[in-house]
Amino acid sequence: MAYLSWNDDLTIGIEVIDRQHKRIVDYINELHDAVSIPGASETQRRVAAVLNDAIDYTESHFSFEEAMLEEVNYEFLHAHKKIHEAFVHKMQKYQERIGRGENIAAELNDTLKLWLIRHIKGEDRAYREWFSQAGKDDGVDLGQFQQRLKSEKKSWFTRLFPG
Repeated sequence: MAYLSWNDDLTIGIEVIDRQHKRIVDYINELHDAVSIPGASETQRRVAAVLNDAIDYTESHFSFEEAMLEEVNYEFLHAHKKIHEAFVHKMQKYQERIGRGENIAAELNDTLKLWLIRHIKGEDRAYREWFSQAGKDDGVDLGQFQQRLKSEKKSWFTRLFPG
């Protein structure tokens, strides 16, 4: 059974963002599974590897989300970016602790789960609501937006949209 299961309560209604959030849920579950690996050093190694991958993917997601919000002149973009920056900083602190040999797997999983649920239901739902109120129900033309990002060769783009 998954540590965190995706459900409709976590959906914000922008398919590309929901897919990215689902991938972050997968990373949280991978971290949870890493705890059951026999041997403390192997557990630490796996937790560190999954955390590194999760941070890399999440930073790519944040970049995409922020570019999308900038595209539609989201009025709270600056605050949204600050929330993302604070989260990345917190995850970097976890990386440092793992590097010192601390066993932080359970704490990290709880933190990630709680943060993701609160962020989706709070800040991310707020921009979805803003899209609706601003008459931008579809947010941006994601096809054109993704093509533009691809042509601009954003380094993080291929992590989210391989191929």
